[in-house]
Amino acid sequence: MDIETIKQERQKWLQWKNIAPLREMLKKLPQVEVDVKLGDVITIEGDVDEKTKELIKEIALAMRPWRKGPFKILGTFIDSEWRSFIKYNLLEPYFNLQGKDVADIGCNNGYYMLRMLAHKPRSITGFDPSPLFKTQFDFLEHFIQSGITYELLGVEHLPLYGKKFDVIFCLGVLYHRSDPVAMLKWLKQGLKAGGEVFLDTFYIEGEEPVALCPGKSYAKIPNIHFVPTIAALQNWCEKAGFENFEVLATKPTTFEEQRRTEWILGESLEDFLDAKDLTKTVEGYPAPRRVYIRMRKK
Repeated sequence: MDIETIKQERQKWLQWKNIAPLREMLKKLPQVEVDVKLGDVITIEGDVDEKTKELIKEIALAMRPWRKGPFKILGTFIDSEWRSFIKYNLLEPYFNLQGKDVADIGCNNGYYMLRMLAHKPRSITGFDPSPLFKTQFDFLEHFIQSGITYELLGVEHLPLYGKKFDVIFCLGVLYHRSDPVAMLKWLKQGLKAGGEVFLDTFYIEGEEPVALCPGKSYAKIPNIHFVPTIAALQNWCEKAGFENFEVLATKPTTFEEQRRTEWILGESLEDFLDAKDLTKTVEGYPAPRRVYIRMRKK
């Protein structure tokens, strides 16, 4: 199936019975002259009455869960599960996006892409197959008018997409894939010659090139296939055709970064860890740690 047919088919996902009412709510949004501030809290300010403020909050609440953020939209503070500025601020000193074509794979509601606007890239394209996250992005985009392209596609569609990128961000995706080397090859195929990838993923401590293969779940997440050591991750990346593998940072996931709020209506990190031993998940595996990588296409 060609990429245009796939894109057309996935547009139909926006009419799913749980998504279509949210899409209708978007039609109620007023046209407002706004001022946008792209800081740690992405803030949209404008002169609106109380009725409009109430409508904005109603729509935002209907779109839960909000995983990435935070946002402040015409008076409504969306205290997302992840304080995404912690990850963004960690990576920002290492990238140069000015005048470049940039992709964000697994872009969620677009928080990272919106922050990237400050670096004046030539283009930004987000890939995420979630119609809910696409709807959250469209809610934000109604006011921001960023010009970012959002595709209801996954990493597997990069080789078919027809556009190559100078920089690809792939944050928190690799462990969801049953064949990590194949996924890394897709990333490479989406890059221009000499292009670079910024990647983060779970890892386990250890010197040997091995990986944890969790059972039914890892930290209550069902679709975690492999959690490698950094040595194993480097081997995967080199097998996929990358070079200049550079570890930018390693860190445990903390309650400062990920926690339960009223904006997710569900469990979060505190529920995923062993209450008696926070160094372990509820399943008994090592608690989540992340490694942040930069690498180049050969």
